[in-house]
Amino acid sequence: MVKILDGKQVAQALTQQVREDVAALAERNIYPRLGIVRVGERPDDISYERGALKRCEMAGIEAIQYLLPADATQRTVIDLINRINQEETLHGCLIFRPMTTQISDAAVRAAVSSAKDIDGITDGSLASVFTGASSGFAPCTAAACIAILDYYGIELTGKNVVVVGRSLVIGRPVAMLMMHKNATVTICHTKTANLPDICRSADILIAAAGKAETITADYCRPGQVVIDVGIHVKADGRLCGDVDFAAVSSIVEAITPVPGGVGAVTTSVLVKHTVSAARRQLLNDDLPLKV
Repeated sequence: MVKILDGKQVAQALTQQVREDVAALAERNIYPRLGIVRVGERPDDISYERGALKRCEMAGIEAIQYLLPADATQRTVIDLINRINQEETLHGCLIFRPMTTQISDAAVRAAVSSAKDIDGITDGSLASVFTGASSGFAPCTAAACIAILDYYGIELTGKNVVVVGRSLVIGRPVAMLMMHKNATVTICHTKTANLPDICRSADILIAAAGKAETITADYCRPGQVVIDVGIHVKADGRLCGDVDFAAVSSIVEAITPVPGGVGAVTTSVLVKHTVSAARRQLLNDDLPLKV
């Protein structure tokens, strides 16, 4: 029988760990705070924001919302980011992207302080992911994949990992994180020839294609671990991932569900990064604290 890699369990464990760190920091009069920037009323942004706010509350972190109308100018957005950069009581900044068409994504990413970039969107943060340095944070979704594997004791050393997707949000960063854990990684994309054959060769398959139910039974074999990063809404309103769960779960050894998999862990990683950012900025360390 397939093992379901329940993201909710991982999220609960991470949140408890963060609560302990927050309590320890409070004894030093340090209170991690997160600034959230949202432009417009996109339903997916609002949904993620709601989850992030709930997770911050559970972890004991204050989150400040900065909400701008959909017609906000690029100058307005950049000025807001600069204010957050300069606000010493804010230690992390989460920005919902992509924004509206009048706002340059590159300009927004360049404006964020790397020290407060807890979701790995700046060039400095991504560079640290690729070099293995500890100066920046990985994108939360990529880090959530690692957190799930760590929680369930799934070893990466010497394993063949196939990542389907090459974006800077998940595909390439998660590949680098896997390599730092001594996996051998293949990155695939829409132009990859013989994609099903390559996917079947994987010990661990990361589905980050951005297309609903792309990974079918033909892509999988017994013994594999499948991490499904995608989340999509079907015509009937149900959620699904990049993996055809019904077909694949009957074949592989372990799989994350959608919903309740990677997405459930992402907001927990977000608050963990916020606490780490506060420690780095105020204590100049990133070591675990004990109450």
